[in-house]
Order: sequence, then C-alpha cells, then structure tokens
Amino acid sequence: MKKIIALLFVVFIFQSCHIGRMIRYYKADIDDHKIFPYTEVNTGDKTFYFKDGTQSNLAKKINELTFSIDGKDNYQLSDVLDENTETTAFLVIKNDSVLYENYFEGYKRDSISNIFSVSKSVTSLLLGIAIDEKIITSVNDPITKYIPELSESNELFKSLTLEHLLNMRSGLKFDESYSSPFDEVSKLYYGKNQIGQIKKMKFENKPGKKHTYQSVSTTLLGIAIERATGMEMGKYLEEKIWIPLQMENSATWSVDDNKNRNTKAFCCLNTTAIDLAKIARLVLNNGMFEEKQIISKAWIQKIVTPNKENDCYQYQWYSDNCGNSFYAVGILGQQLYVNPDNNLIIVRLGKSTKNYNGFLTAISNTIN
Repeated sequence: MKKIIALLFVVFIFQSCHIGRMIRYYKADIDDHKIFPYTEVNTGDKTFYFKDGTQSNLAKKINELTFSIDGKDNYQLSDVLDENTETTAFLVIKNDSVLYENYFEGYKRDSISNIFSVSKSVTSLLLGIAIDEKIITSVNDPITKYIPELSESNELFKSLTLEHLLNMRSGLKFDESYSSPFDEVSKLYYGKNQIGQIKKMKFENKPGKKHTYQSVSTTLLGIAIERATGMEMGKYLEEKIWIPLQMENSATWSVDDNKNRNTKAFCCLNTTAIDLAKIARLVLNNGMFEEKQIISKAWIQKIVTPNKENDCYQYQWYSDNCGNSFYAVGILGQQLYVNPDNNLIIVRLGKSTKNYNGFLTAISNTIN
C-alpha cells in the first residue's frame, strides 16, 4: 500500500507542478517549444526578403576572418561556428543585404527555436504598440491597474509601475539563477500558473530603488498586455508585428498552461533567425516598415538611448557599453545585435555560449 501511495505521489508531482517538468527535462533547451503549450503566430500573404549580398567583397572579408580557439589558430568563421560554439544560426546583414548566412547542428533557415530572453525585448515592442494605440495609458501606470488582484497580496504592488518593470526595478525578491527546481525563475519557466506564483512573492526593495535583472518583471508586462488587449501575446504579435513585417515563417509563443494561458513573455518566443533579423531592422529603422510607422519613434528612442543610471539597460534592451550599438540577448547565447552607425544587424542562435565571445566584435570591426 505504501508503495502505491508513493507511486501516486510521484505521478502527481510529474503531472501537476514545475518540479516534474524540470526533473523530466533537466534544463532549459532551445527546443522546449515542443514541450509547452503555445499560441501560434502566423504569417500573412506577403513576405519580405533581404537582398543577397553573399558574393560581395565585404562578404568575402567576413568569410576570410580567422579565429583562435583552444590555442589553435586560423579557424575560418564557418568552421569555428560549426565545430566549436554550438551555434545553430548565424546571420550578418548590412544595408538590407545578407552578407553571411549559415546554419548548423541540423537546423535550417525555417527551423524555429526558443530565443529565451530576446523575448523580453520583443515584449517591450508590443508594450510600446499598446501605448501608441492607447490601449495601455502610460508607463507610469501601476501594474495593479491591469492585474488588480496583486494588491490583495502586497500593498507595494500598487506603487510598482510599468516603467519600473521595463527597467528591471521591481524590488521583488526573485532568484534568477536556474540553479535548482526551487528557485523562482525555474518555477516561472516550468510552472503552470505564473500569476499564482507572483502573488506569493515578497519585496526586498521599494519599487524603483534598484536595478536587478529579473524575468518576473517581463512576465508582469506580458500579462498586463494580455489583460489590456484581450489577446494572447502571440496573437497580438501576429497582428501588430508578424504580419505587418511580412515575416517568412510562422512562430509560436509558449504559455504556462492550457488552463491559464498566460504567455511566457520573459523567455519563450520561438522563431527563426531570419525573422528575428526583421525585428532588429524595425528598431534600426525607428519603428518604420515600408513607410508605415509600426511602433512610435518615441518608443524606439527609449530603447536605443543608453541609460547609464540603469546599467546600460533600458526598456528591456541593452546598450553596448552605453554606446550607440544595442542588443537583445538570451541565456544560451541567443543574440540580436544592431549597430546603427554601420546599418548592421547580426543574429546568432545556439545551444550554449561555448567559445562564442568575440565574434560580434571581430565582425563589426571588419565591417567598419
């Protein structure tokens, strides 16, 4: 009888909570879109294509770049990406021309994968659109305007604004380490009820006091967008960005559970490198696509203007050393890099950050 009870308990754990998911899948992976429920993000009737610049002199310079790995010299770009970095996709685009495009580890141009925290930067764009459309009033709105039940658990939620969340200044006590099934970010990633988890959280600082990178901030922004628009994030993305930007491939955005269906705004947009490059292009062009203002220039300026008082992090995007370049980054080395001075976009997707540091700098310097 005891064995049966123990077995039933294990089955319950595996089926009903995040610990079961985490034990089963062990750690976050770029193909986790296969294990979570999701919202489909469909394409429209038109497709935008970048120009082919792979035969240009500049493209040849990129292909001739050499790198040193583990004490060995003269690795060319494709070789080092293929053999030493667990990269799955790598794109270099300048002046709307693709100078370099390659795929590895069995992935192809149309292979979607989890872009992890690059999703945060996309969430910021959707919030900007919702404010442009006056669906959300202002970044100064308290989160409780859109998720009122939070005020029942802690009065400090009433002073937590959307801008605090955009700049990662929530003040919440939140462990971002992914070190065990019991830290907050693991619960958020594998769990089935994001709101239920957040309602139990405590504050360690007053909102706005301190910048601390926390995925829970973006989670709250995503739920606010869904409450205000009455749409799942994936469908709002489809209507406002995916179809207008004439994306090449359909995407998905994972949700916490088929019952709650709150989007994992902090982590789990699943898309391709070529379509991610179009997100970068939108920001590079001040929110414009084919003479249509998709996102207001004012919102884009918030993203690209370095915030030195916030560790060069502003509105869910990073400034490169608080300079003119900016980027979005995911935990396994997903990166969306934009250099406006050179009209340059670099996209890297991969399974880890192994031996990856230095590539963006080398390529950017070559294109200079």
